[in-house]
Amino acid sequence: MQHHSSEVARLYQTEFIRSARAVGVLWAVCTLCFAVIEVVILIQPSWVGTRELHYRGGGPAPPTGTLGLFEVCMETDWPVPECRGSLHTLTPFPAFQSPAVLVCMSLTMVWASVGCLCLFRFCNAATVYKICAWLQLTAGFCLALACVLFPDSWACAEMRALCGERVSSFSPGNCSVHWAYILAMLGVLDAGILATLAFVLGNRQDALLPDDAKDGDVTGLLLAA
Repeated sequence: MQHHSSEVARLYQTEFIRSARAVGVLWAVCTLCFAVIEVVILIQPSWVGTRELHYRGGGPAPPTGTLGLFEVCMETDWPVPECRGSLHTLTPFPAFQSPAVLVCMSLTMVWASVGCLCLFRFCNAATVYKICAWLQLTAGFCLALACVLFPDSWACAEMRALCGERVSSFSPGNCSVHWAYILAMLGVLDAGILATLAFVLGNRQDALLPDDAKDGDVTGLLLAA
């Protein structure tokens, strides 16, 4: 009877470990996807864009286009918009320097957590999970702060040229937020979810390992799966 109970417990532990490894792999894939999304958020000139206005003539047509941290793109008669800015040198518009720096910091933290995935082969998995969790939590905080500071910086020449003279802090005038800014706000939620999951995986790591592996070097769950 005792032998049967031991076998059941071992089978349960094995299934539990497999499930945890699957969750860990999913967490790693989502972390990599989040890192790619951060790059898109940083470089895309689509944080705000002009609304669709019904032009009735009687003067020059209002400009249409989109604006990001580094570039403003105006629509022309050609299929490709005309963009100006300093994306190739990663020089943000003066008004958006603080949001750009915060997004860059968030991007650095996320890619650092991606780099930490290599440590699962050499370090204790629980420690690696917790390091990644703190990195992702910091990335989410920086990205959230950037999302707050960006609309506070709308009263600038670039925004007025695109969105009209009614632009002010937290009031985009003839413009509205575009998909890159919405993606940044969703990124804050994503960072929080990934960090929470990493903390949970890290705290339960001892329960996911066989008894004979707790005292030795731990092979990472992700790469051993």
